[in-house]
Amino acid sequence: MKANLKLLPESLSETIKKNELSESLNIEKIAKAYNYALEKHKGQLRLSGEPYIIHPVEVAKILLSLNLDTTSVVAGLLHDVVEDCNVSIEEIEREFGSDVAKIVDGLTKIESLDFNIPDAEAKIESIRKMILAMASDIRVILVKLADRLHNMRTLSYLKDEKKIVEKSQETLSIYAPIAHRLGIHMIKWELEDLAFKYLYPDEYKELKEKVSKKLAERQEITESYRQQLESFLKEHGIECRVEGRVKHFYSIWQKMKRKNRTFDEIYDLIALRVITGDEVECYKALGFVHSLWTPVPGRIKDYIATPKSNGYRALHTTVITQRAELLEIQIRSFEMHKEAEYGLAAHWRYKEDLTNTRYKWIDQLIEWQKDFLSGVVELGELQNELNLDEVFVFTPKGEVKHLPKGSTTIDFAYSVHTEIGHHYAGAKVNGKIVPIDYKLKNGDIVEIIVNKNSKGPSLDWLKYARSSSTRAKIRKYFKDKYAQELIEKGKEIFRKVSKKLNMSIEELLKEEKIVALMRRYSLKAERDLFIRIGDGMITQSDLLKLLQPEEDTEFITRKPRKKTKTLDVIVDGATGVEVRFAKCCMPIPGDSIVGIITKSAGISVHRKNCKNVTTTQKDRLIKVRWAMETKNEYDVWLEIETFNTFSVSELYKSSKPSWRFYEINTKIVDNNFLYHVVRARVRSKEELDDIIQSIKKMKDVIRVRRTRRK
Repeated sequence: MKANLKLLPESLSETIKKNELSESLNIEKIAKAYNYALEKHKGQLRLSGEPYIIHPVEVAKILLSLNLDTTSVVAGLLHDVVEDCNVSIEEIEREFGSDVAKIVDGLTKIESLDFNIPDAEAKIESIRKMILAMASDIRVILVKLADRLHNMRTLSYLKDEKKIVEKSQETLSIYAPIAHRLGIHMIKWELEDLAFKYLYPDEYKELKEKVSKKLAERQEITESYRQQLESFLKEHGIECRVEGRVKHFYSIWQKMKRKNRTFDEIYDLIALRVITGDEVECYKALGFVHSLWTPVPGRIKDYIATPKSNGYRALHTTVITQRAELLEIQIRSFEMHKEAEYGLAAHWRYKEDLTNTRYKWIDQLIEWQKDFLSGVVELGELQNELNLDEVFVFTPKGEVKHLPKGSTTIDFAYSVHTEIGHHYAGAKVNGKIVPIDYKLKNGDIVEIIVNKNSKGPSLDWLKYARSSSTRAKIRKYFKDKYAQELIEKGKEIFRKVSKKLNMSIEELLKEEKIVALMRRYSLKAERDLFIRIGDGMITQSDLLKLLQPEEDTEFITRKPRKKTKTLDVIVDGATGVEVRFAKCCMPIPGDSIVGIITKSAGISVHRKNCKNVTTTQKDRLIKVRWAMETKNEYDVWLEIETFNTFSVSELYKSSKPSWRFYEINTKIVDNNFLYHVVRARVRSKEELDDIIQSIKKMKDVIRVRRTRRK
């Protein structure tokens, strides 16, 4: 093996030596892949100026650190050659086999997906395609996570600030949650901290400085706790290793925000971890920990008896030390520790005849892409489903079900089986009938009462369902139920458009712009297009704007009143309806909006989170959405808090040509701080977000936020 390692660069060969399964690795195949990638990427450079081959080598090293197999490492070395070097998948299969080719093909398809496009449904379709690639071979996502991790480590070489933000947001909302779901915490934590660094640079820098200062103060105390606990456990016959564990920046920041605490109020900056022989030793160690220090009631969690849905196992407890300080302690076996760090990768070992081996969560991916993704409404719902704060409950037979915190018996019914959910008639919790809005608690035993004669779910159930997956399944039921009705409605609208253009329906379906529209929305058949038109997601106005000049579409709209931007908003699938934009929340294109029917002023358009919407009777609310294209400008107000050294002229000096500031009012809060109220004019929320992010990066700016009209 030593001779073969000379065929590889030193950094890669050194990483292989540390791999726990190094003896089972096919070094010749890895060396062949390295030399192949070296030749194909010859002359290509990274943004850092380094040879491109550095990137696939680093990806391979990350995969080796996860103790993955030869096929994964080879795929890591080759993952960019198809996209960047005009190499065909067929050639990869000839040279390296079908497994490597399948993984590289899956990675190439994921790389072509765009998760930052404005259209939420197109984003969801991209995620659906990624999940399908993952389900075909889980090594696809393991290599992709390694690829994303190295790209995030080198993101500072990217000079386009917008792309840096996009990559970081994508990492935080898609890839870190997937790493969490797969239980690969060593990758999850680093991805989160790197994304945090670029998305919130000021907060990251401030937190890093405070953590460094507090760590220095706490190091000696923590070490004394560590030595005390390790000695105590060994005296009582528990062979173990006790180590200090520093919380990650992003998790600290999240806790500060979630609990509305300052940094100084975060007590558990450092925790202890006990790693011992086996499960029995873990429980023994817990007993001795509680005999040494007093446990805090309600803060003991047993994830060994009831593991988390990503497979995480450990005992957690919080104790009060002799210094009257709170101290968090995790207790794991060595096997549990390895699984907690590497997750699925810790026991994902391929053999030639085991390529269909599946992890429990991977089995759920197929269910997701069938039921969940086809009924999801917003991208945020998918992100919530990926990154759950969980509650665990039991079926009457003792099977554990993991659900999002706050879940009801409706959520439980759908988690057992979609059909049980559809025929839900009530539930018993711990033997007693409970109301439909009962929130499940850890350890509840839940029995669902089923009505086989039920016609199906009620839309009212959406009010009680807390799981995004449950809501999506209910919506999908109604979407499927009324699909034929929507098809007929959509076909009729499409027929009107074809008649207006003097074309047959068949001719119009072959029109280049219609084909491009279907590709944009990932519509595979004309049936899908008609459904979209029938449910108002694509309107008659949208089609005519797409197919002919703007002046030819006047026949379908009424002339709006002065200052009323009716063409920007579609009301319940219809254009030309007069609306006004609420001054209380000042919506702009890109905001989630809803209409309120008023007696004197027609329809008033509000942001969905506007306080006036929450207090309005539901029968006065009407569905509205932004048109596919909007050209008007909208006023927004910003509050900017700065140190008194900040000059308003900086806003103009640093502004881009597209920025439009019309009014700036400044007042002195005290001798140290200034408070500015700025009126700007924007075309979209994306443009506003760009302005806010840019202002945040200006020197002496403390905080920027959108506010209502002053």
